[in-house]
Amino acid sequence: MTLTHLNARGEAHMVDVADKQETRREARARGSVHMQAATLALLSEGGLPKGDVLATARIAGIQAAKRTHELIPLCHALALSKVTIEFTLDAAENCVHVEAFCRLNGRTGVEMEALTAVSVACLTLYDMCKAVDKGMTIDGVRLEEKRGGRSGNWSREPMPEAAVASDNDSSPEAEVSAEESAAISPTSGVKIQFLAELRERFETAEYVLEWARLPSHDIAGIKLALIDQDPKYKALLNQRVLCARNEAMSQNEAAIAPGDEIAFFPPVTGG
Repeated sequence: MTLTHLNARGEAHMVDVADKQETRREARARGSVHMQAATLALLSEGGLPKGDVLATARIAGIQAAKRTHELIPLCHALALSKVTIEFTLDAAENCVHVEAFCRLNGRTGVEMEALTAVSVACLTLYDMCKAVDKGMTIDGVRLEEKRGGRSGNWSREPMPEAAVASDNDSSPEAEVSAEESAAISPTSGVKIQFLAELRERFETAEYVLEWARLPSHDIAGIKLALIDQDPKYKALLNQRVLCARNEAMSQNEAAIAPGDEIAFFPPVTGG
């Protein structure tokens, strides 16, 4: 086994990935922040002095994933298509489990982006809670799985044989369009999130639309499907309602795929 970040003279260098084919790359990483039971209770109740701890840590983790190349010297700057940060409050262990997931279609993997996202999200949790608990510990930061690329798939826990067989082909031919994905898995859904005042207006924070119910596979199709479900969603046709697909600002004509996360939110105004 050779270390790809060393050249023939043993010097550190950035790996040239120009000749690699673009394929789907994914990585998932996890970590934990252990704290006092009272601190976890305050976090759960929203009673910490700095405000919305989890929302701040989520934004920090996503931002860190996008800027990994500025922190790790030999990482490439990547155009990530999806970054998610999830938190699980564990009262039995008095900790918060943090999970980051990164995805792109590119020439190099996203393991470092997922690990950086988890690390910074954990550090942000510490920063947001340290006023009441300076004894918190961060541990267990590790890669859980990666998919795609020349080295194939890897998982800390053994993958089911069927999943390994279906994912081993990382060639461009293995990629499928949104329409093909729908045909393969007609019950796949698109996760819809309503943020800020839209959450109160619609009395809904999240909604899952079945792929088969979409009249078209774009943002406009999502709006029409929601309105078909309930006329209250006609407010989404208002030009002042903004939309993001997988954390990227999107217009009505933006194409979508099963598993995408779509967020609707009002314009941010400053003062």
